[in-house]
Amino acid sequence: MRFHTRKWIKPEDLNPNGTLFGGRLLEWIDEEAALYAIIQLENPRTVTKYISEINFKSSAKKGDIIEIGVKAVKFGRSSLTLACEVRNKMTRETIITIDRIIMVSLGDDGKVMAHGKTETEFVKDRLKDD
Repeated sequence: MRFHTRKWIKPEDLNPNGTLFGGRLLEWIDEEAALYAIIQLENPRTVTKYISEINFKSSAKKGDIIEIGVKAVKFGRSSLTLACEVRNKMTRETIITIDRIIMVSLGDDGKVMAHGKTETEFVKDRLKDD
C-alpha cells in the first residue's frame, strides 16, 4: 500500500472526547480515494459508489500526524475498487482500515462509462520518452 497523503491533527479535527472525529477522517479518505481513482482512470468524473465496513482500530489525538494509504485491488468495466489504511505516521499504529471503496467512472452525460483500464499505472509510465 502506498501512503500518499499526510494530515496533521488540529483542534478543529477533534470530537468532544479530544480524539480525531471519525467524520473528518472519512472526508479525507473519500477525497484521497477520489483523487487516486481520477488519476488511475484518467477521468475527472469519477465518483464514490460504495464504502464497505469501516474498522476503527485506534484513535488519533491533537498533534498526531496520520498518513492515508490507498491501493487498487480490482479494476471493473466502469469501476475501480480500492482498499484503504490510515496509520499514525510516527508510531505506525493502524487507525482505520476499509476493505473496499468502489469508485465509478462517469461520462459527460453523468452515466456510468467503461474506462478501459486493467491495471495500476504510474504517471511516469504514461509519459513518452522523446
